[in-house]
Amino acid sequence: MSKVSYYTEEGLKKLREELNHLKDVERPKASQAIAEARDKGDLSENAEYDAAKEAQGLLELQISKMEATLSNARLIDESQLDTSKVLVHSTVEVKNKSNGAKMKYKLVAQSEADLKTGKISVDSPIGKGLLGKKQGETAQITVPNGTIELEILSISRE
Repeated sequence: MSKVSYYTEEGLKKLREELNHLKDVERPKASQAIAEARDKGDLSENAEYDAAKEAQGLLELQISKMEATLSNARLIDESQLDTSKVLVHSTVEVKNKSNGAKMKYKLVAQSEADLKTGKISVDSPIGKGLLGKKQGETAQITVPNGTIELEILSISRE
């Protein structure tokens, strides 16, 4: 069973554009590479043909995974989000209790995650640990190098 993912309008548009690029640009390139390799002679000893077929198979796998993701994607209306607790697409300001560092994260779907812009996946350890928490609460989150405590300072829809 596939998992539903929630996307912003921007994130959903980006996902559709990437899928269209794979279908409209990359798929014809793969077919062309196979045709060119086939024209070079005996297929039983043609490594170029085998490589082109393998690349096409990987491309088709990527396309089918993306189509599955899109079929389970749901658009979320950020203006309707409840800011009393941390949800998907909440922007959360937290303070690390061990070192006092403050960070701001926006919880997004896996494919929209980008740590450089402060977007973390709801499937990541921190994302999972923050979900459902309220302002003032502390989340104890197990990460690869131990456990961290993050105090939730604010929740918004930014």
